[in-house]
Amino acid sequence: MPRPIRKLLPAALLALAVLPLAAASAASPPAPRLLSRLALGGPGGWDYLAFDAPSRHLFVSRGDRVLVVDVDSDKQIGTIPGTAGVHGIALADDLHRGFVSDGASASVTVFDLTSLKTVATITGTGQNPDAILYDSASHHVLTFNGHSASASVIDPAKNAVVASIALPGKPEFAVADGSGRVYVNIEDKSELAQLDSLQGKLLQTWPLAPCESPSGLALDHAHHRLFAVCDNRTMTVLDAVDGHHVADVPIGDGPDAVVFDGAKGMIYSANGQSGTITAVHEDDPDHYTVAAMVPTQASARTLALDAKLHRLYLSAARLGTGHQANGRRAIEPDSFAVLTVGRP
Repeated sequence: MPRPIRKLLPAALLALAVLPLAAASAASPPAPRLLSRLALGGPGGWDYLAFDAPSRHLFVSRGDRVLVVDVDSDKQIGTIPGTAGVHGIALADDLHRGFVSDGASASVTVFDLTSLKTVATITGTGQNPDAILYDSASHHVLTFNGHSASASVIDPAKNAVVASIALPGKPEFAVADGSGRVYVNIEDKSELAQLDSLQGKLLQTWPLAPCESPSGLALDHAHHRLFAVCDNRTMTVLDAVDGHHVADVPIGDGPDAVVFDGAKGMIYSANGQSGTITAVHEDDPDHYTVAAMVPTQASARTLALDAKLHRLYLSAARLGTGHQANGRRAIEPDSFAVLTVGRP
């Protein structure tokens, strides 16, 4: 019906009718896009990235080492070696330290944020420490141990594990609210657990259904919203205070990380299998709209946020036709790179 009606309008009226739409379209900011690729090459897999805002350094997990990239000069400036089976990197700017979860050796590598030199190795975590975070409320580092269904609590002043928190299943990504609450996805149960970081204990678990196999997790501190990305192309939103279900949002295939840009009210899910980022706008704390699907590269499943420039950094490599022993597709040699996504 609208099309025939428009044809009957005089030309001047038609121009006036479409002007507001054209003006609104012109005023809309451009969608994020792939801006650049920094070729880093080398062997090994990858997992999480971490961005340190004060130094403008990006820490990139890479098999048995961590690569350090200066994002403003767009080049690698260092390497932190000896991190076998590295999964994640936690940054504590107030302590001037970084912490790396070494999954293959059940340990944590501690390094200086300026010199990038290793200053300690902490042993005695649970098996396969995966996600890792620094909690500013307790001033502790927590590793989330995939093979032990536990969280190990580390006192950085002692460079030692001081406690262990039993979890109801296999933990994945975790976030802290800075006020004594830590949240972690339980991958094999499709649940989300809330911890008290000051008391070092599990408080409660909440269902994430219809989410299946949650991985990445992000937090909107101001509105107490948790964003869990899941294998069934779903992002589930929960209330961080009482765990009630808020919304489900469609995303791409194979997500492994999600970030929240509070200044823009945007959530970004990295979908490694579909080679996209799902950009979701927080219309208000209870309503969400998919704003764009941004092409990246197949295998780009983890990401970090540069909140100053509102840019995203992702790890990726070109995939070959064969398969590795773990069932994943083989990686083309020396094709590893860091992708930068943002607005021009």
